[in-house]
Amino acid sequence: MNSAHVEITSAQNARVKEWAGLLEKKHRDRRGRFLIEGVHLVQEAVAMQAEIECIVYDSERGVPHELQDILQLEAVEWIAAAPHVIAKCTETDTPPPVFAVVAKPKPSLEALYKERALVVVLDSVRDPGNVGTIIRSADAVGADGVILGKGCVDLYNPKTVRSTMGSIFHLPIMEADLLTLLPEAKQRGIRLTGTSLQTDHSCYDYDWTAASWLVMGSESQGLSPQIKALMDETVLIPMRGRAESLNVAMATTVLLYEALRQRIK
Repeated sequence: MNSAHVEITSAQNARVKEWAGLLEKKHRDRRGRFLIEGVHLVQEAVAMQAEIECIVYDSERGVPHELQDILQLEAVEWIAAAPHVIAKCTETDTPPPVFAVVAKPKPSLEALYKERALVVVLDSVRDPGNVGTIIRSADAVGADGVILGKGCVDLYNPKTVRSTMGSIFHLPIMEADLLTLLPEAKQRGIRLTGTSLQTDHSCYDYDWTAASWLVMGSESQGLSPQIKALMDETVLIPMRGRAESLNVAMATTVLLYEALRQRIK
């Protein structure tokens, strides 16, 4: 262990209480900070030059070997903590060897309005695993951003962050009031496309090459009536088998890859 590193052994330490507080949305919102857990997320945060307040590692295991090459980062404070301290600040059944406190990014809306922009918009999608998977799919196809409307799970919920597998740092993601933002997007020439089981317009016949915001609704209810009324078009994913529907993450992924297929011809 580097002798310059601070070591914390008490779960009652003021900083530990501050970190553990970030498990709750109200404290994340107040401080503008969130937690990332595990070696991979820390590596991604460093690689994408996220604003890292501190990196906390298990004092018994030491700095993970995968992170040895970033020990000299001058702007990052390294802290050794006892295993029970790590456990208090994380939600996983098996505490990770490391976590970090990161500032919430402040992405610009302008990237979402660019020519041929492809953006995913979520309306009341509450499952953190689904939201994380959608962010990963958006990242995989090179989408320009993801927008979470009211009623969605908090982007910085630890479960959501973990399920993004680092994609949270790769593209602009923001939370917004869709009833304000979507009409503005329409005025700027963006086509709003939703999904519906009541349409006969196949997603494979739709032109995804223009600037498009793909708007996806909740797992159980689909798009809310106010949001659905703003759509320029609704499409469906054809299904040959007997499944009633795909879950929202799977459906979003299918649609994003159709958009990618059309755009790389």
